[in-house]
Amino acid sequence: MIKMTRIDYRLLHGQVAFAWTKNLSANAILIANDEVVNDSFRKQTLNLAKPNDTKLIFKSVEDSIKAIKSGVTDKYNVFIVVENVHDAYRMAKGTSAVDKVNLGLSAKREGTMNIAKAVYVSESEINELKELIDLGVEVLVKQAPNDTNVDFCSLIK
Repeated sequence: MIKMTRIDYRLLHGQVAFAWTKNLSANAILIANDEVVNDSFRKQTLNLAKPNDTKLIFKSVEDSIKAIKSGVTDKYNVFIVVENVHDAYRMAKGTSAVDKVNLGLSAKREGTMNIAKAVYVSESEINELKELIDLGVEVLVKQAPNDTNVDFCSLIK
């Protein structure tokens, strides 16, 4: 069962590994990222942040979608972490099992605007998130599990 998909440019770190995983009762973390899957150093580094009792899986976005569709993830409570809005968009468009997206942290980049603490989005990312909302995907902005849920649409004009 997919518990939630989080957008966090840092991928796996203390808050994600421990606070979110515990809050979601997740026993598997899926890092869906096309670059990390082929980078043994980054995978090794991210593995250091993994809780001992949690399975950590690295797959490309496309392979993540295939794994979810195949049912191989059904025996786990899966917490998906992606690096950016576009990867979350691809995941949600690729499988209806991704029905909740948490926009946690997105880095400041050229062409982005700040919509919440540590959340920067471009016009194209706003459009992708709006499209997901139109398809019935819940998009919330929330850094930590105990923070108040903020509806993405309430932050954009």
